[in-house]
Formats: sequence, C-alpha cells, structure tokens
Amino acid sequence: MSKLYLVGTGPGSSDYLTKAAIDAVESVDVLVGSQRALDLFPGFVGDTLVLRARNMDEMMKKSISLVDEGKDVAILSTGDPGFSGVLKPILNLRDDLDIEVIPGISSLQLAAARIQLPWDQANLLTLHGKGNSQVILDYLDNGKPTIVLPDFRVEKLAQFLLENGIHLERKVAVCERLSYPDERLFKGTLKEIAGKEFSYLCVMVIY
Repeated sequence: MSKLYLVGTGPGSSDYLTKAAIDAVESVDVLVGSQRALDLFPGFVGDTLVLRARNMDEMMKKSISLVDEGKDVAILSTGDPGFSGVLKPILNLRDDLDIEVIPGISSLQLAAARIQLPWDQANLLTLHGKGNSQVILDYLDNGKPTIVLPDFRVEKLAQFLLENGIHLERKVAVCERLSYPDERLFKGTLKEIAGKEFSYLCVMVIY
C-alpha cells in the first residue's frame, strides 16, 4: 500500500537532517518541497514537485492524488511537520491516508539552544500566515519568555509590539538564518530590533 511521508528537514542545514528523514526520502517515488528543502537531497533520482507559498493547496492535493495512484510520496517540511508545517493542511484535506510523520529539529529548538534557554519553560508561537496578530499580546505578560516564528519580517513584528504598548526596553533576541554559515544572533531591546533589518529566516525570543 502506498504511503505519504511528512518529513521534517530541520532548520536548513543538512547537518540537522535525521537519518530517519534521509531513509524516508530514499524510499519514495516522488519528493515534494520548497526549493530550499529539495536542495538538501541533491542525489534524489525520482520525480520532484516544487512547493511554493502560492501553490501550497494545489501541491498538497497533488501529493494525495499521487498516493491514491499507488506512489510513495514524501512532502518535505522545513523544521518539524507538526509545528507550522505540512501536517495540519494534509489532515485538513484527508485523514484516511497511510501517513507517517518524520519529526525534524525545529528552528525554535535551535534558537533555544543557541541562547541556552530551557524551552520547556517558554511560550511557543507561530505567526506564519497570520500577520502580526493580536494573539501574541496574550502571551507576553505570563512570566515566561516567548519564542515566536514571525509572519515575515521580524522588525515589523517589533514595530507592531511597540505600537501595542509593549515597552521599548523589553529584552529580545533574534536568531537569524539558524544553522547556515552566515547565522547571526542579535540580543537587544525591542526598540533596537524595530530599527534594524533582518532576513525572513528568523526566530524571535521576547523575554
């Protein structure tokens, strides 16, 4: 029986790929993922489908139809499939498939490691696809640090927080391009973050 694998590929570098992820990819007929994720498997010899923000729903449905046709398919999910990944959209489409989830190392985990924060003591939040939502404001005063995946630009999130009454001297850290050679860690205040520019590959920690 054909199977759909949802494979976590970690924060970006091949150093953080698990053996389980590699083995799953080597076993399938079709590999689906963003170009950044597909580039982690240059030796894959089957068919590939490129996943983009604008064709997400189409590619999820295409992946399911390929499984229905008898092919084994792996959808690559940067980070972990269960956190702001492909697990939720797949289950929203079909819950009767033979699915195996291969967990990956989330950028939130790596951010916590870089700043030496025990992440079982933190709020975990994703704003991907939600914009700078008011939901984050409910997390910031419960006595725990908040690790957040911004929707897009971390400096825009900082500006949003300032506009909504969060103190300009609030301590924050930005972990940028985690696991890549040009990885950068910036620690400062919310005001400082709001005045800088970062790439879209960032995790923000608010203390």
